[in-house]
Amino acid sequence: MDHHTDFESAPDAFAVKLDNFEGPLDLLLHLIKKNEVNIHDIPIALITAQYLDAIALMQEMDLDVAGEYLVIAATLIHIKSKMLLPRPETAAAVEGEEEDPRDALVRRLLEHQKFKAAAGLLHEREQLRAAQWLRPDEAVAALAGDDYEPEIEVDLFSLITAFQSVVERAKQRPKVLLPAEQIPVELRIDQLLARLSETEACGFEDLFADAHDRAALIVTFLALLEMIRLKLVRVFQAGSFGPIRVYKRSRPADAPHPIGDPENHNG
Repeated sequence: MDHHTDFESAPDAFAVKLDNFEGPLDLLLHLIKKNEVNIHDIPIALITAQYLDAIALMQEMDLDVAGEYLVIAATLIHIKSKMLLPRPETAAAVEGEEEDPRDALVRRLLEHQKFKAAAGLLHEREQLRAAQWLRPDEAVAALAGDDYEPEIEVDLFSLITAFQSVVERAKQRPKVLLPAEQIPVELRIDQLLARLSETEACGFEDLFADAHDRAALIVTFLALLEMIRLKLVRVFQAGSFGPIRVYKRSRPADAPHPIGDPENHNG
């Protein structure tokens, strides 16, 4: 039916499962790393504000922000409120040495970090055994010497941080008076792939050059997430917070089906 196709194409029907990418503790670890703060001394007001900003943006894009993300948000707000309360100066309080309200969260983060590191090591070994897709910079590495910093594959929250910067910069641009247009995610994917076929790779921010309003920025970002899910592109970054580049690649046979594809595909 026609209305079903329209529904599948609409951004608000584009259900991105965040657990296919990262989880709420990964978002917290990302913010701690981005702010270059000590995990044992988290500036809770700053991290809470940034966490809430990130999930507000994800909710605006209709990403699957629910459950554990909102639990962590509530936990951060609770910790922040406890840290704002004056501590009792009684002898009993000094004797008991009340636990810093951040400590339980820090223990969870450290445990999660260990788990991720172990999983990452297994994945790395698997990648080496399979000798999968070489990054474009690997041929350069031998020529560049020991100081060369290879590109690393970008995680979801680095993409969201980069997207927040794009949105902020777009606010400073002169307004373009064009009629509002709702571009389907599938059409935006085609447009981005056409651009990538000319250059093979481009800067993350270049993907948004022709997006003239917030809706177009969001559809472009959703299109990029779908292209990553479909294994049409890979996204790399020079160093931890360096420039992000998007590389086109041939879609492998085992790639997931696009949104709205009939399930009875062969191949």
